[in-house]
Amino acid sequence: MMIVPAITDVTMSALCPGQDECSLAIYLTGFQQVVTGLGALLMLPLLGNLSDKFGRKTLLTIPLMLTIIPLGILGYGRSRSLFYAYFVLKCITSTVCEGSVQCLAVAYAADNVPEHQRAFAFGMLSAIGSSASVCGTLCARFLSIPSTFQVAASTAAAATVYMRVFLSDSVADCNLSAPLLSGENVESVFLDRVSPKKEKIIATLPSVKDLFSLLKTSLTFSQLAIVAFFSNLADVGLRASILYYLKARFQFNKDRFADLMVISGAASTISQLLLIPILVPVLGEDKLLSVGLFFFCSQMLLYSFAWANWVAYGAAMLSILFIFWQPCLQSIVSKQVSASEQGKAQGCISGISSFANVVSPLVFSPLTALFLSENAPFYFPGFSILCIGSSAMIAFVQSILIRSPIKAIKASSSSNSHGEA
Repeated sequence: MMIVPAITDVTMSALCPGQDECSLAIYLTGFQQVVTGLGALLMLPLLGNLSDKFGRKTLLTIPLMLTIIPLGILGYGRSRSLFYAYFVLKCITSTVCEGSVQCLAVAYAADNVPEHQRAFAFGMLSAIGSSASVCGTLCARFLSIPSTFQVAASTAAAATVYMRVFLSDSVADCNLSAPLLSGENVESVFLDRVSPKKEKIIATLPSVKDLFSLLKTSLTFSQLAIVAFFSNLADVGLRASILYYLKARFQFNKDRFADLMVISGAASTISQLLLIPILVPVLGEDKLLSVGLFFFCSQMLLYSFAWANWVAYGAAMLSILFIFWQPCLQSIVSKQVSASEQGKAQGCISGISSFANVVSPLVFSPLTALFLSENAPFYFPGFSILCIGSSAMIAFVQSILIRSPIKAIKASSSSNSHGEA
């Protein structure tokens, strides 16, 4: 997170020095997201699945180590040639790194936290991420650009060492039932338990069949997949466009980006630490998911019609409400599968979400470049942000249709008890 406020200025100075608008920078950022999304679409389900077998710690080591390499390049220099070297390596490493740490961390938490406390636990994870964002952007605000990348690379290395030394491993019990990913319904799980000869062996490597079995077996999971795709489509599109939009519209620079992100990160941290533990027991994860997505739409509406730079700061404050959607989504997903499938389920939903990294740049990057250029069909610099908001609106509408999550483990247990009776 430390490099996010600085990377826009670095990209612009390397590709289009002295300019406030650069279509090449927007297109390269979009291309990077496409490559990242395609890689994550394949890698996240694989990493999640392998972590169920070999442990979260082993699989966490890979993305944490790969993160260090591109940061070190820009820490060394930021010439055009070094930027392209960073860009190529970032595209390669992001296929494994993008979203994998969060995915595996959520699966690790699900291994160690009772079901009724998972929404709070996932909120705590997101709050820690938000507080890291605040600390990172504060560092970027007061450090020079070279120092920002050097400190970021050092921090990534320290995180890897800390994880290897202090994190105790967590491996799910592979003997537990796996009703969803095996494509079985509750009745077939009961028959398998009665007849041990029919015991299923879960494949180590994920397949497309696993994903479709998951989507077909659980209506709630199918709805969550739609919400995850469109909300991440909006999130990825906003992250790719908003900095270039604010730079072209209000001449924001690294320091002002950092200010904006500190506001957003601080609001998110406070919300997840204080509001989620209070609101989840009252409203439930499904309703809180809808609340978060509604304010996500509202935030993008404010950004798109921003008439002064202070409106952007006001929109950033809405993070205190829209941040609900991610931990609530993860909590509902975790309740749809057994303990032995947490890595697979979170990996599959993360893979579906990562497909947004492919679609979003193809749709929104050209739109952003067009409406920030002099060739726009009409004057509306925030038009692409408004279109991105429509994706969040689709996710919001779908989230309203989700009912209280069906708990697959309990359902299978009750079916088993009924059969035994």
